Amino acid sequence: MPDFPKLGGKVRLLRRQARLTQAEVARRLDISASYLNLIEHDQRALTAELLIKVAQIFQVDLAAFSAPSDDRKIQDLIEVFSDPLFEHHKLMAADVREFCVQSPAVAQAVLTLFEQFRAARDLTETLAGDRDDDGEDSPTALGRVPSEEVNEFVQAHMNWFARLEDLAADLWQQAELKLDELEVGLTLWLERHHGVDVLRARGDHKGAMRRFDPQARKLWLSETLEPSARRFHLAVQVALLQHGEILEELATDRVLTSPAARTLGRIVLANYFAAAVAMPYDIFLHTAKQLRYDIELLGHRFGCSFEQVCHRLTTLRKPGHEGVPLHMVRVDMAGNISKHFSASGIRIARYSGACPRWNIHAAFLTPGLIRTQVSRMTDGAVYFCIAKTVPKGRAGWHALHTLQSIGLGCNVRHARQLVYADGIDLDQLDNAVPVGVTCRLCDRTDCEQRAFPSLRQGLDLDENWRGVSLYMPVRRG
Repeated sequence: MPDFPKLGGKVRLLRRQARLTQAEVARRLDISASYLNLIEHDQRALTAELLIKVAQIFQVDLAAFSAPSDDRKIQDLIEVFSDPLFEHHKLMAADVREFCVQSPAVAQAVLTLFEQFRAARDLTETLAGDRDDDGEDSPTALGRVPSEEVNEFVQAHMNWFARLEDLAADLWQQAELKLDELEVGLTLWLERHHGVDVLRARGDHKGAMRRFDPQARKLWLSETLEPSARRFHLAVQVALLQHGEILEELATDRVLTSPAARTLGRIVLANYFAAAVAMPYDIFLHTAKQLRYDIELLGHRFGCSFEQVCHRLTTLRKPGHEGVPLHMVRVDMAGNISKHFSASGIRIARYSGACPRWNIHAAFLTPGLIRTQVSRMTDGAVYFCIAKTVPKGRAGWHALHTLQSIGLGCNVRHARQLVYADGIDLDQLDNAVPVGVTCRLCDRTDCEQRAFPSLRQGLDLDENWRGVSLYMPVRRG
């Protein structure tokens, strides 16, 4: 088949959504219906001239024909089909890609169906713990997990919400905020413009770090909060009080399918606004470049935590004024991924465990220290990553103290912009650590940390031969 961008599926989808026949669209494109049929089935290329005409006919931006979202959907489907459920179907990545391009709506339906299946499967394994007092099944347990929908929502927007950035900039002007007096400025704004009294609460105040009483117009912030967290919560409260309708509008997204997901979406958006207030876009980006993305120095400069700075660095996506495209992952000691976003292009597992070779796991061996790693993925792409543990829970001696690991990284071609790459030979990548997305999708059968067999190669076992892992193919001769 000729090598050209496969855009026929997109043209066909747009035509069907507009309820137009091939003959009608062909007439507007000044081509024959048979030629359009060949384009829609990727037998002929969609030329630049025809591409512009198609965009005009269906009133879509040309960016709609770029495929980052399609690539994510393809990779998600490949991961879905790596489930042992499909082990005997011998599906190839090329089959999945063709299916996704030709039938994107059906591909999305398959993803949704698998998520429902996975939720139901998990429910059967933990049924006793997932039942309400009245014996009814939890709605969340039966449907898609809200946190996963919100992660998908953030990824779909590339963690960039221009309206919230503008609102944060407006607040800086209206409240005459100052970086060194941000907590005072936000407190005064809440008092004078929203009639809210900001009070300091004891650490055991109903277990809340932040609690707002809309009737009494009182906001309690826990005394256990760090200064950076207090500023953050004040800005979150401003977002909820001042821009609630906008948060609701942004969270009314087809990706967020349940009330719980939309509520969590509004909270995440309010947090985004708070980060934009604490670290204003233009000055933060300028400082980040000046300090070569030194996270700890940025934290000191803006009075923010390590995690807050890392998260803000992933939002620097203003068109024409971007920062380094970064990915961010947060995991706990059990390997549970609680936060993830990728602008670097790296693939992060959604339906299965992450690769243990990532330095984000090794960071737990050296708490508080930044670890660096040059990683080579199975597709040949190389990434430069850093990881550091951050403590959670500082509410006194008897409170639970835990560690989480934060990972941040970029494609190796951007690594020299990061201070952490100093002293690392980025021109010699032979020693890059082999890393995969997940064991089921990784064909590195000689990995001593393999937990599951790879679906890319058949299982070849011999009771009289054992390699570095149980699933390493037998080497005969």
